[in-house]
Amino acid sequence: MALPNIFDQAIAGTFIQRIHSLQPDSEARWGRMNAAQMMAHLNVMFELALENKHERPPVFVRWMMQRLIKRKLTGEAPYTRNSRTAPVMVIRHQPDFAIEQKRLLEYLALILAHGRTYFDLREHPAFGKMTDTEWNNLFYKHIDHHLQQFDR
Repeated sequence: MALPNIFDQAIAGTFIQRIHSLQPDSEARWGRMNAAQMMAHLNVMFELALENKHERPPVFVRWMMQRLIKRKLTGEAPYTRNSRTAPVMVIRHQPDFAIEQKRLLEYLALILAHGRTYFDLREHPAFGKMTDTEWNNLFYKHIDHHLQQFDR
């Protein structure tokens, strides 16, 4: 069964409402991140998708990620709790809640403005070229997973 289309205004709108419902003191049901760190973590996902802000992993690491991890992250099965993440996505500092929330909402608006076709065969720094469906699944599953983490 296909995942909902995050490039659809109504679907993105539900995420926007859920993000607005977060508070600085929202408690996680699992994991170590607080709400600000979680949003900063999601923002790194969008930086990887839209900006050349982060270095690409070495060739061998990319090859391994494309063969062992990509399908888990871009397929339709939900993420499991407490899974390890890429080092670039680990948020150790305490980011500003309001700034990270604003950035996350801006990234959602940006992917809506770009539209689904913008992402078809767009290169991911670790996973290589991805279809628009793979991008949709990555974005949708990742955001939904972490909003559920905070009971949103």
